[in-house]
Formats: sequence, C-alpha cells, structure tokens
Amino acid sequence: MRKEYVEYMKDLPINIFLASIDQYPLHWQDAIEVIFVLDGSIRIGIESETYVLDKRELEIINPNEVYRMEGIGENLVLILQIEPGFFERYYEDARDTFYYTNTSDDNAQEEEKYYQLRTFISILVYEAVSRLDDYEDQIEDNLLALMYHLLNNFHYLFYDEESLKEDEIQLERYHRIMKYLSNNYMDKVSLQDIAKQEFLSSQYLSYKIKEVFGHGFNEYLNQIRVEESTKLLLDTDKSIGEISEEVGFSHPRYYNKHFKIHYKLTPLQYRKKNKVSEKQLEKLKKIKYISLKEALTHLESYLSDYERFNFDNKIFKLDIDLKKETEEKALKPTVIDLGDISLLLEEENRRVLREIQGEIGFRYCLVNNLFSDSMDIYRGKNRMFINWTRVENILEFLEDLRLFPVVSTRYVEKYIVEDFRRTFSQIYPDLDKWLEMKPDELEPVFPIEEINHNHDTLFMAPYILYSYTVENKRMVLQMMDEITKDTVLDNETFFGGSGLFTANYLNKPSFYAFKFLSLLGEEILDKGDGYLVCRSDEGYQILLYNPPSVTQEDIYAHSLPTKLKEKKISINLYNMDGDFQITKYDLNRSHGSVYDKWIFLGRPERLSGEQWTLLDNYVHPNVSFYYGRKANVFNIIATVKPNGCILYTLNYVPKQ
Repeated sequence: MRKEYVEYMKDLPINIFLASIDQYPLHWQDAIEVIFVLDGSIRIGIESETYVLDKRELEIINPNEVYRMEGIGENLVLILQIEPGFFERYYEDARDTFYYTNTSDDNAQEEEKYYQLRTFISILVYEAVSRLDDYEDQIEDNLLALMYHLLNNFHYLFYDEESLKEDEIQLERYHRIMKYLSNNYMDKVSLQDIAKQEFLSSQYLSYKIKEVFGHGFNEYLNQIRVEESTKLLLDTDKSIGEISEEVGFSHPRYYNKHFKIHYKLTPLQYRKKNKVSEKQLEKLKKIKYISLKEALTHLESYLSDYERFNFDNKIFKLDIDLKKETEEKALKPTVIDLGDISLLLEEENRRVLREIQGEIGFRYCLVNNLFSDSMDIYRGKNRMFINWTRVENILEFLEDLRLFPVVSTRYVEKYIVEDFRRTFSQIYPDLDKWLEMKPDELEPVFPIEEINHNHDTLFMAPYILYSYTVENKRMVLQMMDEITKDTVLDNETFFGGSGLFTANYLNKPSFYAFKFLSLLGEEILDKGDGYLVCRSDEGYQILLYNPPSVTQEDIYAHSLPTKLKEKKISINLYNMDGDFQITKYDLNRSHGSVYDKWIFLGRPERLSGEQWTLLDNYVHPNVSFYYGRKANVFNIIATVKPNGCILYTLNYVPKQ
C-alpha cells in the first residue's frame, strides 16, 4: 500500500520531523505536507513533474498527491505535516483548496511571502521542541496563521494567474470549477454544462480556462484523471480497462494516450516500474531520522523577533581552520562621497577627512561642485580669467591624502573644464582620468534616502557590514552630514544625514563599520550568518555582527527588530602556527554609538560643554588587547550586543 497514514502529535493537528533523505519512493497521504530543505539538495517528483529543491527552498504537497524524494548528496530536510480537517474548522472550502510554490524560476523563493512561510515553520518547530507553557495553544495559533498565509499567498490559482488575487468574484468562480472537476472527474463532464452553471458562453469559458489553468478544458480534465489513476495502478490489482473506466475515460486507448503524454510511459509500464510489495517498499525507503532539536540551529535567523524564543545562555559555536584553502576575496571600502567640496576649505572639515583617511584609507573620492561659486568659479560675462586658487588648494589636499578624485563636470560649461585642463594638466598627470571616470565604474550603492533617522543609529553598522560581506554591495556614504536651507532641524546634532560624521564633528557608528571593513584582510577564510573570518599577511581578522541580516528594506522601511538580544559566540581556532597579539574592538550602544548616548542625556537640542565632553568620550568603540599563545585549540568567547559589532585582529608575534 502506497498511502501512508500520518501520526500527529498528541492532541495536535500537526506532525514535524527532521531527516536526511537518500530515497523515499512514490507514496501519498491525506495531509498537507510542507518540505523545507535546511541543507544540501533533494530531487522531488510530484505527480508527473520533477523539481530540485536546494537549501532554503520549500515545496508544498497537497493531500493525496503522489510524490517521491531522493537526496542529491548530503542533505537535511524538515517536513511539516498538517491535518487537513484542522483548517476546515475555520475555512469551509479547506479540503478543496490546493497550494503551489514556485520551484522552477531562479530566486523566486526570495520573495517576502516565502520568508514569512519559513518564519511560521520555524516558530512551530521551536514550540514543538521547547514545549514551554501553553505550547499547544501557541502551535494551534501559529498553525492557523500559517494556513491563512498559504491561502492568501500560495493558492493554486494564484500560481497560474496572479491577477485572480485581486478579483474575488473570478477567484471564486474558477475555484468552483476546479472543485467541481476534482470531485466529478470520473463522470461525464462537459464544458457546456459548466458554462451553463456559470452563466457564460462555452467559447468564453474555454478561453478563460486555458488562461487560468494553463491547459485547455479537456486537457486539464484528462490530467486530473491520469494523476488520480496512479493511485489505482500502485495500490490495487485492477486491470487497465477497469482503472480507465473508473477515472472517467471512455476507452482504455484514450487512457493510454493521455497517460503517456504526462508520464512518458504507458499505465502498464508505469505499474511494472513502480508497483512493489509492502516488504519491498519498506526496503526502498532510505531515510535517516534526526532529532528535531538539530533543526533549531538552522532556523534561528527566523526566530530573532519571536518573543518566546529564548536566547538566554545559548552559545553559538564556530570552528575555524586557520589553514583552510580559499580563493574568495573580501569586498573592501574604497569610495567616499565628499559632498559639497567647498566644505574642505575649512580646517575643521579637513581634520575630519584626515581622520577618515587615517582610520579607513579610501582610494577614490567623489568630488561635487568643484566648479561652483563657492570655489570662486564665477560665470560672468568676462570669461578671460578664472580664479583657480581655491580649487588648487583642494587638489593639493586630496593628493596629500592619496585620494583619487572622481570629478563631476555635470552642468559645467565646456570652456571652464578646458581652462581647468590647461591650468592643471602639467601638475597632475592623472587629471584626464579624474574627469573621465564615472562613479558607476566603481559600482557604488548610495542611500536611497538622504535623510533618514536610522542613518544616525547603531543599526547602520550591521547594515553596512551585511551589505559588504553578504550582498557584495559597495555602500558609499558622505564624509559628513550637510545642513542646507531645506534641512529640518529639531536639534543641532542629529537629523538623519547620511554622513560618517555628524555636522558638528562626532563619529557615527557607520564610520566604525567602514573602519572594521578596512582592517579585514582580502582573503575570506570562512563566513556565515553574522560572521566573517579573513586572512592577511599580518594575521587573521574575525568580524561578528548582530543581527546577522540587515537589508535596505529593513533600514528604509523602518522595520528594525526591537526585541533583539545579545549573542554569545564561542570561537575555536585550529592550526595556529604561532602566537598572536589580539586586539578586540567592541562597538555597542555604550561604546561607539554617540546617538544612544545623546538619547541617554535626554535628547538635548544644544550640547553644553559638559555634554560635549561626555559624548566625545563615548564616541569610540571599546578597545582591549591581550596575548594569544599558540594552542591546539585556541578559544575566543564573544558577546555581541544587540545591533552591535565586534572585530578581532590577530596579528602574528615576530619570532625571537
């Protein structure tokens, strides 16, 4: 018998298990099944279609769909089984509703609805494993939320025709038709009868069925009949003629023809290939069941906002082989936007850029407004003389800092640019390159909002680190916040500008994020959720940040997690070949986030001398040093605060 009966958790409409799958032959069950690949890959065949599911991908198996699974190398698969009658208590048509996921198109499962589905599954697993107070109620509540999420986002009709999602009347119509066909496929079903029931012309309904279901009416009906027949082929000894008649075909010849279209085999060949005894069936099952607790380490990123998820006393373990061979390169910060270049005419602003270059060392700088009134470049009637003194002053300063200026000439008159070339081309051999290079060549990613309150917060640090280390996006920020006549101010320090420094010269957390990136070696040794390990000629660097995932949508949609907890990490280093001088930089709300200290002071509109001193003292990360002696296993314990970052630099100690 190929039909399997699901044993649900006691007094709950759900079963969850974790497994490594080598082979699981054709079978079906009266349950909704969600398959979530936590690691590796599997191949899954559903009815007549076959798909490959890679890590993080999901598939939904509807009740009584015939399917099989086989592993592609090592894998870890989470399977959630839901009793169909559970949802029927809340939604009358639950048993006649089917769900599909998109496993065909690249990156299709990166949409928000898939992330939310993974989150619901993760919560159910956590509740099933932890069994906290009221866990049964929590499972039912979250299971109900999951089912409505499936109904509203993975309804089978949305998969083929997304427009139905916004048209409730049409959605109900084609759901009725699908329901009717699913319950009456074995009888004589005609398009004309259905059209009459729906008060439509046959011609119009035929066209719409093809548009909605992707198949013509008869083709779709015959597909249902063929798929239903597989259960009879595998689970009974009925003849091909008997099965043909039972599923609604007028003649076995038609049954054979349509079966072969879908399965590339005749019904008899399909039965011969797949029908086995109960004993043989059990032997074909090659599946290793694993403790469900093991799934939690793969699901933690989806549980960070779940209030019942307990981080307390949890230790995340990392094992790092320092001799690992790798060719992956780290993306380093190389570009800074200097904003209005006339700012650098003031010594205090120059001091800021000197500090930035001393700590980070950018290669390129975006230069705007070099040919402006502020730089003594006037566009009067007399074009015979231009005062280049201020421009020369700026260029000398940038050269001294070893910055390659990418000079914008947008909206600048041609005669001014040509005079600029004549005046400075002998002094600066690369001048033509400064003018010809376009910012796009450096692949910069700029903030989508120039003013946003999150630009001032500690949260910018993990956002920048995630952008560089995971998304490979070269985030580019301004040197400092700029106040214009259009800037709305309610205090003199923080208004959400996109600078590395505030307008009154205080380092922001984003400055330290870039500093941490600049201290990394180019060679990536290991990386994962919230961590990166690099190697350089001087030694090794370990970068940690919490949360492990911060996207542009998080920053600019104001959806920042508010219940984030500190993260304790145990790092084991293997294959040390000497002693290290270890420096630890810890960026958190108490050290390095001047914005948090400003809030602690009561958000003063204007800083007093005492307040200024206090903020200036806490503007830097907490830095500590210690000596690491060579060991078989060298351990580092780190506690990363919410929205914080830690960088360890392990520099070789010269041998005496």
